[in-house]
Amino acid sequence: MANAAMELAKFRPPAPVPREEPLGVVGLIRTLRDNPLEAWTRTHFEEPIVIARLPLGQVAVVSDPAAIRRVLLDNAANYRKDTLQRRIVSAGFNNGLLMAEAEQWRFQRRTLAPLFTARTVAGFAPMMMEAVAALVERWQAAGDGATIDVAADVTGLTLDVLRQTIFSDGLGRDTDQIREAMRIYFDTIGQIDPFDVLNMPEMIPRLTRWKARPTLRFFETAVDQIIVRRRRRLAREPGRLERDILTLLLEARDGETGRGLTETEIKANIITFIAAGHETTANTLAWSLFLLSQSPAWSERVAAEAARECDGPRDTLASRLVETRAVIDEALRLYPPLAAISRQALAPDELAGQAIPAGTTVVIAPYVLHRSPRLWEAPDLFDPSRFLDSAHATIDRHAYLPFGAGPRICIGASFALQEATLTLAAIMRSFRLAMAPGHAVWPLQRVTLRPRGGLPMRISMRRESRFVAEPERASWVHPQQATPGL
Repeated sequence: MANAAMELAKFRPPAPVPREEPLGVVGLIRTLRDNPLEAWTRTHFEEPIVIARLPLGQVAVVSDPAAIRRVLLDNAANYRKDTLQRRIVSAGFNNGLLMAEAEQWRFQRRTLAPLFTARTVAGFAPMMMEAVAALVERWQAAGDGATIDVAADVTGLTLDVLRQTIFSDGLGRDTDQIREAMRIYFDTIGQIDPFDVLNMPEMIPRLTRWKARPTLRFFETAVDQIIVRRRRRLAREPGRLERDILTLLLEARDGETGRGLTETEIKANIITFIAAGHETTANTLAWSLFLLSQSPAWSERVAAEAARECDGPRDTLASRLVETRAVIDEALRLYPPLAAISRQALAPDELAGQAIPAGTTVVIAPYVLHRSPRLWEAPDLFDPSRFLDSAHATIDRHAYLPFGAGPRICIGASFALQEATLTLAAIMRSFRLAMAPGHAVWPLQRVTLRPRGGLPMRISMRRESRFVAEPERASWVHPQQATPGL
């Protein structure tokens, strides 16, 4: 009976139906501008490699785990970030870890790695839980039956977590200002410019990047103020400030050379942390909450696990939330934050039995890879059990890439997963969620993968418990046992 119930709990989340035939140039340009997810064909999902000639040159879409390992790990030196990717996301990030290449990247990776060790990330759990508690209290105040844009609220939550863990002095701007600016920024740069697809010279202005300039100036001004404020405090109060990531960033030194980051590199990495550090986690949470709203069985399993595991220390709570993490892993499979990774071959190579000439753009699309019927059973269904117990061990490391792989794997992956796991458990233990009537959920690719039009959801409180944040532990207690004011 239990297996039958879980089988019924599976459902097919919304996603574009793969095309039977590839689009022509005009249709491809239009679709890449509007929503690149809708350009994929059935062949892309079924074949290990698909090679095509496009206006920007030869493109190879690779979905073979062994070939992906070669591109991202074994022969990574032969594959740099391609021109199209650099044109789309380089604004504001050029000198940061995300877009740096060669020795600049190696230096920054060595310098920044100590900021994201397991011990450092675990130490941020109490601050994450404080931010989650504030969100839960706001929703409780809204009352039963309230309709909330969950996508917007979890975006605000992730910004609050950044404020507490990375920038404890604050972000220098109102949170709503930052959130709206970030939305505009990703919406703008996330639209692939037709001139880029046609490989037009850089001297020809791109309308999309012109639109992004005011938002980028907003971020740069805010970051300048953050750095100036912190440097003043470090000078006035040496050794007495919070050891947040900003302080660690300003004090970081390369273990090999002793050199610190330049002012330009610091600024680029702060912008990277604000952008990547909140956008990807917010989308992961939004999709996880949507998926649970459609699966009562898994919703109850996550709530029950939170109730069982909440009494221990907060710094180990995330590791004990195994089923909650499986839901997050499945959300990342179905709706990976970064829908595609692209590289350019510097020298000839061979991938999945196909010759790859120098200059070929190699695209590894986690969205496509994660839905390949060659690699996943029932890939279009929501089934977190594939990430539990022995089933998890059967997943090829290079068939599942929500945070990339190899040397350039996302440095903040453990931070994001801990935050998402703690948040999801707290929300599901306190609330039941249902989509607002009449709202159609659809994935939209804008650099990251987000639900188009937000996620308006009706909340109802679980009467048996209420979330409470305590100094050393996170707990849920019966309302009559709760301490007033917490």
